[in-house]
Amino acid sequence: MTTLHTIIVDDEAPARELLRSMLQAWPQCEIIGEASDGESAVTMIQQLSPDLLFLDVQMSGLSGFDVVASLAPDTAPMIVFVTAFDQYALKAFEVSACDYLLKPFDEVRLSATVRRLLDRHARADRNMSTTVRTLLAELHDHRPVVVKVEGRHVFLDPDEIDWVEADDKELRVHVGKSVLRVRESMHSFERRLPTPRFLRVHRSAVVNRSRVREMQPWFRGEYVLILKDGTRVVTGPSYREAVLALTRERH
Repeated sequence: MTTLHTIIVDDEAPARELLRSMLQAWPQCEIIGEASDGESAVTMIQQLSPDLLFLDVQMSGLSGFDVVASLAPDTAPMIVFVTAFDQYALKAFEVSACDYLLKPFDEVRLSATVRRLLDRHARADRNMSTTVRTLLAELHDHRPVVVKVEGRHVFLDPDEIDWVEADDKELRVHVGKSVLRVRESMHSFERRLPTPRFLRVHRSAVVNRSRVREMQPWFRGEYVLILKDGTRVVTGPSYREAVLALTRERH
């Protein structure tokens, strides 16, 4: 269940108590603090990092708009202005308020606001999750592949690797004109390569998709992949469908 960590800011205690009691119908709104003036509100927001702020406009000292102006835009909570004066509505939305509750309001009006806020928060979470997954995938794609060669560790950019072939108990990693001999199983090495950039085409061969220039039929349903440097890599029958997918990617 989505939880909105909520702070109520109002200089009138009865107003805070009323809003608190009305929010009891919404357990998703977890009240983590209350403030009676703008200065206290700013401090509390900085300390507690709420998701939602019910904010009075007219208060002694800092006004509700002053409180908003003090917040960093990229970390500001969702803001609902609560006031008895309708002349501030336009300005409230100019500072990106989510809603404007005009006192006195009832449970129906508050419920409409809360539902809208929960939906907005859930959509933001989904977008954030997608962004995080994308960033993690990009980081993985660009993470260097570390191989141990003759006692030294070599850091390879995945884009540098043309193809990899198994040769008895070691691998030959082809990087341009260089061939690095690595004591590692193909299965283990393949797991460290970013997918889908690399494709297993034979039990003994993995190729960088971007290096494939041409594909020709071979014997028994196999194919020959011709890489951009002229290297010929024979595919295995068990990998036929994965190899044929290369032709569909090019259209």
